[in-house]
Order: sequence, then C-alpha cells, then structure tokens
Amino acid sequence: MTATADAPLPSVLALGPVLPVVVLDGGADPAEAVPLARALVAGGLRAVEITLRTAGALEAVRRVAAEVPRAVVGAGTVLAPEQAAAARDAGARFLVSPGWTDRLLAAAREAGVPLLPGVSTASEVMALLERGVTQMKFFPARAAGGPAYLKALASPLPRARFCPTGGIGPDSAADYLALPNVSCVGGSWMLPPEAVRARDWVRIERLAREAARLGAGAGTGAPASADAGGTGDAGGGDVSAGGRCR
Repeated sequence: MTATADAPLPSVLALGPVLPVVVLDGGADPAEAVPLARALVAGGLRAVEITLRTAGALEAVRRVAAEVPRAVVGAGTVLAPEQAAAARDAGARFLVSPGWTDRLLAAAREAGVPLLPGVSTASEVMALLERGVTQMKFFPARAAGGPAYLKALASPLPRARFCPTGGIGPDSAADYLALPNVSCVGGSWMLPPEAVRARDWVRIERLAREAARLGAGAGTGAPASADAGGTGDAGGGDVSAGGRCR
C-alpha cells in the first residue's frame, strides 16, 4: 500500500462512527485479540486500533491482520519513527499517535501507511494543515476542551477533520459526532476490562453494535472530498488517515 500526494486513499475516518481502541494487558496472550476483533467486526465496527503499549501488541496486530480479514486493523500509540515500518510489517493498515513530529510524519509516509496524528491546540492543527494533513486525532478530547473546543475550531479551520479520543463514552460520543468537523470518535467503552478478561465476546459484540448505531444520522464531519483526506470505502481496501504529507 502506497500513499501519494496525487492519489489520496480512502479515509480511515469513514470506516465507521466509532474507532475501538484496544489496550491489551501486559501479560495477555496476543492471540486473544483475534476473537476480540471478530466480536467488534460482528457488531459493526470494522476499524480496530491496537495500541503499542505492551510487548505483545505487534503480534496481536499480526494475528488480527492474518485471521480477521474483515477487520481494518491499525496500530495506536505510535511514538517513534521506527514503529511505522514495524507496524506495517505486522499488517497494520493505519497508524495513530497521541501527537506528531516531522520525523514521525516522514516515517509513516516512507512506510506507506496512513497516520492519524494527535493534536490538542489550534496551532498544532495549523501546523499539520501546512503540511497537507487534514485528518487528525483530537487527544485527550475531554481534558483538552471536549465538544465545545472542537466546535470553536470548525469555523476558523474548516479543512480539519477530527477523531476525538480520550475520556469519551456512550453518553458523550453523540455530542462529538454531531459536530461538522468530527468524522468519528475513538474509545474503549465497548471493551470493558472485565468482559475482556472473561472472554465475554457476546457482550463485546452487543456493545459494539450499540456503538455502531451512534453514527445513524449523527455528524456531518465525514470527509467529502480528496482535499479533506480522501473518500470513504466501507468495503475495505487501502485507507488514508492524514491526507497529503509534504
């Protein structure tokens, strides 16, 4: 998969209204990510972010990529440039970071994997827009100002599209999704730790289905043109998370 400036790829932000954020326990078997991902997909959430916070996270990405073909698996908490190629080699189809640096943007571009870089201020958004990046993670969403802050950014920075993550639950997700500059939200509320430990995939599928319904009639923030980061492709294929990086 290769992203080019002339041919922006379909957007990860258009894959669904909610991006599940999977944080594996330190001692968890990476194979457990497979039935978990299957439950999320069965519930209607095809995009799955597995955070690189534990030693087995890359192996979990590899397992899901190989064994859950309907899932669009990505790697989250990507902090170092070298993690971009490692995640790609494991099968990640998009990357997510709590922030960004020029080296990280360049590494993601070199690896050919779309990056959703994190921002929390207007200045950071403007800096990414200067680099041709229009799709971003707003993090930590609740602590950084929540829906009110994102609403305030919509008018002066209309090209930016966001996936707010951090402190979001089923009671607040709709407030974000109703905003014109929000395409999806990230969260883990559909993955209660006790359900994951108990391997209660039925419960997780039910919670995923409830989360997927949040997108019905909510929000107008889905990218509408290549200039906003690509077009959606609910049927799979390559994905774009950041528009054009220069």
